[in-house]
Amino acid sequence: MSKNILVVGSVALDSVSTIHGRTKRALGGSAVHFSLSASQFAPVKLVGVVGGDFPPSFRKLLSKRNIDLKGMQVMPGRTFHWEGSYDRDFKNARTIATHLNVFEHFKPALSPEHKTCGVLFLANIDPDLQRDVLGQMAKPRLVACDTMNYWISLKKKSLRNLLAKVNLLFINEEEARQLTKEYNLITAAKMVRKMGPQAVVIKRGDSGSMLFYGNDVLAMPAQPVEKVVDPTGAGDTFAGGFMGYLAASPDWRDVNVLKRAMAYGTVMSSFSVENFSVRRTHKLSTREIDRRFLKYTKSLLVD
Repeated sequence: MSKNILVVGSVALDSVSTIHGRTKRALGGSAVHFSLSASQFAPVKLVGVVGGDFPPSFRKLLSKRNIDLKGMQVMPGRTFHWEGSYDRDFKNARTIATHLNVFEHFKPALSPEHKTCGVLFLANIDPDLQRDVLGQMAKPRLVACDTMNYWISLKKKSLRNLLAKVNLLFINEEEARQLTKEYNLITAAKMVRKMGPQAVVIKRGDSGSMLFYGNDVLAMPAQPVEKVVDPTGAGDTFAGGFMGYLAASPDWRDVNVLKRAMAYGTVMSSFSVENFSVRRTHKLSTREIDRRFLKYTKSLLVD
């Protein structure tokens, strides 16, 4: 059973401004936040694209965390750059500028090593690309994906075709409502599951998350954080902790395994918001993670 996780998504340089300061061209992107979180539990292979301006120090940082970068292409041009800001309540990001740069021409081509990974996570990219990647895989035992409102609006049919082929979907509450035209999240999740995924995780920001699997509906609160500095990538970090734990488990279909995965995702995302970019997550120790997980699950009475 392969515990290797393949993640395909964006590698970016982010410029973010919040009430606690700002950062310029810091390491970011969905695949990066996911990988740094998931690699605490299982080996990760990252497929993405960067430009010639991508700092060698960032590559070194990722390589040190059990993340295989053989699939990270370097193309002539500049790396994907997102610039945004958050208000005091951190509810919504305001996009100032998005420069796709080399990411605009990203066409993932998997190596034989990538194709045999047991777990696949399709981060938030064009659903046509997500389906193409899935079509290149051998027979992964677990396939999960993420999406966003842009793709739901622009390529809903393509996204529906993808959902028919995945085991697990990560989506936030507004996206779930947009996809199904249903406001009630329990009803919306049921509708999404009829599209294909056996399990649906609805992310609710500082209100926590909800898991829908079989006849089970589980709601978990967010881990309280005294000082939120930068929420960029928190959802991808959550997915990384969740998927990393599942990859290391013999049977992801066990509801108790899914519950613990949800708790680990919550804990990992709580670390990520404590500093800008990946400054908190890239140097996390197992001891720190276990200590916070124990504290969090004790408060929930989770075994």
